[in-house]
Amino acid sequence: MSTALVGMIAGMALGFAGWFGGFGAFLVVAALGAVGFVAGRLVDSGTDLRDFLGGRDRGRR
Repeated sequence: MSTALVGMIAGMALGFAGWFGGFGAFLVVAALGAVGFVAGRLVDSGTDLRDFLGGRDRGRR
């Protein structure tokens, strides 16, 4: 699945949530989408959550 197609599907989901559920539903869908994005990046890269949240400066000490 291409990145453009994933972005289109996410945009459509946010649009439907905003249209039918209002602004609160829009925010919930956006927040859950961000959580899903982070979880997917962690699974794809195989990194630890501490490494992901630590940033780039962690290895320079």
